[in-house]
Amino acid sequence: MNSRPIGVFDSGLGGLTVVNEIKKVLPHESIIYLGDTARVPYGTRSQEVVKKFSLEDAIFLITKKVKCLVIACNTSSALGGAEVRKISPVPVFDAISPTAKKVAALSLRKTGVIGTRGTIGSHAYRDAIKKLDGKNKVTELACPLLVPAIEEGETSGPLVSMLIRKYLTPLKKEKIDSLVLGCTHYPIIKKEIKHFMGSNLKLIDPAEEIAASLAAFLEEKNLLAPKSSKAKRAYFVTDLTERFIGVAEMFLGHKISGAIRKVSL
Repeated sequence: MNSRPIGVFDSGLGGLTVVNEIKKVLPHESIIYLGDTARVPYGTRSQEVVKKFSLEDAIFLITKKVKCLVIACNTSSALGGAEVRKISPVPVFDAISPTAKKVAALSLRKTGVIGTRGTIGSHAYRDAIKKLDGKNKVTELACPLLVPAIEEGETSGPLVSMLIRKYLTPLKKEKIDSLVLGCTHYPIIKKEIKHFMGSNLKLIDPAEEIAASLAAFLEEKNLLAPKSSKAKRAYFVTDLTERFIGVAEMFLGHKISGAIRKVSL
């Protein structure tokens, strides 16, 4: 048993969708979350900058004596994951590895991946999936306007429907059988994506796969927090505004006013 917290970091607040999934499967675990809101987004940055930011995020959480690190950000997972693993004294979980394993296990034939320009440009999902299942045809698409729309509260209605249609029409024409939601924001609009793409489409949420792989690892290594433990949740950001609080509450689904602390990296 190990009652030390799990550290989770993201380029902003979208990683709170990952926190939600971890809370579902590991309700007794304490979590420390870091959102780099002062430097969001990472998806438009160079690989060098993403690596630097990811290392700084990881070091902050390591100093909090976490028992493992979760890279919630897909762009950080793609461009900075290897660097974080080099310096981390604790196990590191990223978004891409467990998701690729899930896709391969389903023996699919046409998989779509949507994400930021940084994630898609890295081809990390495509390469990871193809390595495990060479027969799967993987089509990648960057959807840069979905994140700002979601953060402005456009999670249903005409605008988000228009953006989904704009970006996902090529994948619909391709007749993909599965779609990887390669950005932490996209689970917020799952229903809208499913409605446009059709009920037969298999949606794969990396947040769910991260949580499942993390739970399996902690159980295997006897690192789970005791069930008698009272889970503590701490939220840190590098910039704090009323808007950020509103976005955070949208992702978490509950009020957290006063519970978010601003830090410098």
